[in-house]
Amino acid sequence: MTDDGDADLFADARRPPPREVTRISPRVRRLIAPNASAFTFNGTCTYIVGEGSVAVIDPGPADQIHLAAILSAVASERVETIVVTHTHRDHSALANDLREATGARVVGPARFESQGESGLDSSHDRAYAPDAVLTDGERVAAGGSTIEAVATPGHCGDHLCLALLEERALFSGDHVMAWSTSVVAPPDGSMGAYIASLEKVRERGETIYWPGHGGPVLDPQRYVRALALHRRQREASILAALEAGAETIPALIAKVYVGLDPSLLRAAGLSTRAHLEDLSRRGLVVADGAAEPRFRRV
Repeated sequence: MTDDGDADLFADARRPPPREVTRISPRVRRLIAPNASAFTFNGTCTYIVGEGSVAVIDPGPADQIHLAAILSAVASERVETIVVTHTHRDHSALANDLREATGARVVGPARFESQGESGLDSSHDRAYAPDAVLTDGERVAAGGSTIEAVATPGHCGDHLCLALLEERALFSGDHVMAWSTSVVAPPDGSMGAYIASLEKVRERGETIYWPGHGGPVLDPQRYVRALALHRRQREASILAALEAGAETIPALIAKVYVGLDPSLLRAAGLSTRAHLEDLSRRGLVVADGAAEPRFRRV
């Protein structure tokens, strides 16, 4: 799920990848679910790792057409493992149906525990039921390959990236995408955690990222550094808007997100709140505590 109209920041990466089954590396095939939107680009990327005995990463939304496409792609193979990066419904909701159809086990983050019906709580897949929970650094043998879980909270609290060790590749889910930035929506999402997770993956050695939406992230260390800088620039814009007299989230959006597509206003509000929470935690901003708080620069 994307942030708030920042796709133009990465205009060279906006070409939609093909929906049909495509071999993208010696060990990996990709197909894309038919759930295109302003928040999912041209759909959720589902990855098939291995040959013969395979792993399916992020089966996608509860869409029977997509389920049929996955089953067709692996018709002569055995699905051994279904791996989930995070429990937003556009990534995990098909896991139960795919497990029933194939007998594969589902592994990934723990089930989502709500912190209150706000932010993107409603986006979580409440039917998600993993057979095993992956923790940071845990490895899974799947599809004749080795997948390592990399805990990357921020976009949501349960987000994992998945390193394919044999190819020095990272399935980056919604943490890092080439076509746009990711939404970070409190209370489950945390801007401080997101930026720390960017630094965590930047320090790793993967040479390519395969994201949950859109095409590959090339030169990922440089790219992730640019993402972190972009967030710091957004933070600076919010602080400047506060100093100029904006006190509410709508007023901040009007100053910081000039010309924003109206369909992205909610996402912009969530990301702005995430920045304000992080700035408050760091002692740079205070709020008056009202139901619709007013903020000021310290």
